[in-house]
Amino acid sequence: MRTTLRTSKVAITFAVVAALALAGCGDGDDDSSDADGKKGSGSGSTVELPRLEGETVQVAAVWSGAEQENFEKVLTEFEKRTGAEVTFVPAQDPIVNFLGTKIAGGSPPDVALLPQPGAIAQAVRQKWAKPVGPEAKAQLAKNYSPGWQKIGQVNGEQYGVYYKAANKSLVWYNTAAFDAAGAKEPKTWKEFLATAETVSASGVTPVSVAGADGWTLTDWFENVYLSQAGPEKYDQLARHEIKWTDPSVTQALTTLAELFGKPALIAGGADGALQTEFPASVTQTFTGGDQPKAAMVFEGDFVGVNIAQTKAELGTDAKVFPFPAVGAKPSVVTGGDAAVALKDSKGAQALLTFLASPDAAKIQAAAGGFVSPNKALDVAAYPNDVMRGIAEALIAAGDTFRFDMSDQMPQSFGGTPGKGLWKTLQDFLKNPKDVAGAQAKLEADAAKAYTG
Repeated sequence: MRTTLRTSKVAITFAVVAALALAGCGDGDDDSSDADGKKGSGSGSTVELPRLEGETVQVAAVWSGAEQENFEKVLTEFEKRTGAEVTFVPAQDPIVNFLGTKIAGGSPPDVALLPQPGAIAQAVRQKWAKPVGPEAKAQLAKNYSPGWQKIGQVNGEQYGVYYKAANKSLVWYNTAAFDAAGAKEPKTWKEFLATAETVSASGVTPVSVAGADGWTLTDWFENVYLSQAGPEKYDQLARHEIKWTDPSVTQALTTLAELFGKPALIAGGADGALQTEFPASVTQTFTGGDQPKAAMVFEGDFVGVNIAQTKAELGTDAKVFPFPAVGAKPSVVTGGDAAVALKDSKGAQALLTFLASPDAAKIQAAAGGFVSPNKALDVAAYPNDVMRGIAEALIAAGDTFRFDMSDQMPQSFGGTPGKGLWKTLQDFLKNPKDVAGAQAKLEADAAKAYTG
């Protein structure tokens, strides 16, 4: 699942918790009609595209399955409007290595969807990426907040169009298990722990943790750290301007240990969690009626895709609340995929223009499993109230966001299975009493990665 989920994560501090709270009461309807009563299938046009008969366009991304199929609906609409022939090229992860091989062989795709801001910067340093053209820039200026535009810039030049985002600060819960326990949605970390104890007392293990996938543990840490330490410290730690032995890290790990240090609150205990991959962490929460293996699971809006693999009804059997505030303000971690042109071609620039428009976002939003940072997209395009609420909260966050640390870090430290941050947090899940040891290991690995 990392190939479809490890999109560059953006940490957002925002005060629009109410929007997400309302999303938890979604009715799961399927009304994606726009103001004209048309379904979100790409009908209607807000952007002018050139005719490109005879031109071929290749688009590479690590997406697969339903995510790829839904994106191909967007590419089909682009073909209809331009006359170009578009081919989707499945890429391996990490995509920068895949692209390097393609470019070395003289056959780069026209456009690639890059999942990390560091990948965009690397593509620019390698002289692979081409600047965004005037038409796409105009769409960005009209449809995106300045912050979302800046994410796709390198040294002030626009290279990326952030087409897809994902709110990764959500806790999804089994309503039958909550009802049986008499539990309510918590708003703070203290309330979250109390809710977990309430659910546990009812005979159901409260929290499902996907410890086998280290990236989920980075998300736990990032949500706690941003809310507790604040955005300034967050920026400093992301750039390694403060050490991982800093007291703010001590505080965040100590807070996490309040959950990780109580095996009875985690499905399977630490050992079980470390053998649980992300998809199973979701499905075990929504299987078994009011006696599931866990009552809650933390992760992003893409959890809905995995819930759909069970018999649970989104918005009825499965609801959602924002990650609880640890400090004064709650935080949201979101992912994003940016479209970057790798060829100087009319087709590449036209596709960037289309992807920066609400027309493209509307198609994939209606298909589900997708959230757009495009503020011009009518939320009516989303298939249910849960997704509408999540999208509204993302847009309402404005520019008060920060990139997730693990996607700002050198990959050897922040994004490699079995190494660096992923591995140390897995070790910490197993032994949450050793806060100092975890910090020392994190600092040693970070120091090596940032200077290597």
